[in-house]
Amino acid sequence: MKTNRRSLFKKISLGLAGLFGAGVAKAGTSAEKEVTGTVVMDQEIPLFSSAIVHNGFVFIAGKGAHFEGDIKAHTKHVLDELQKELEKAGSSMEHVVKANVYLNDLKDYKAMNEVFRGRFGKKPPVRTTIAAAGGIPGDSLVEIDCIAVLK
Repeated sequence: MKTNRRSLFKKISLGLAGLFGAGVAKAGTSAEKEVTGTVVMDQEIPLFSSAIVHNGFVFIAGKGAHFEGDIKAHTKHVLDELQKELEKAGSSMEHVVKANVYLNDLKDYKAMNEVFRGRFGKKPPVRTTIAAAGGIPGDSLVEIDCIAVLK
């Protein structure tokens, strides 16, 4: 029984690793990741990249809104920034398969949804939404990251 579970777990793990480019590259393919967005350089070694294309996927780092405003203004700004990064990387809002939404306060859930609805086309991505304990860095009311497929 243990052997079957281990075998199944190994198959699932390798499949997921391959999906996200963490597995072994196939012969003749490149496992290199391409940084398409800006790299945040506040140190000699970058803290993070804003967007990376890898194995047919675009990974966009969390975007926030760092200005005075309400949740609707912040959500619109963040979604506009995601759209710019996706298009720059060769994808679009309609190609997003996964989004994570981090709210400063869960009371903003309904108003955020009013702006979020329809921005990803008729078939929205799967989504996780949480209220971040301690708030969002930079005093943003919302932060969103996503994963998309290339066009």
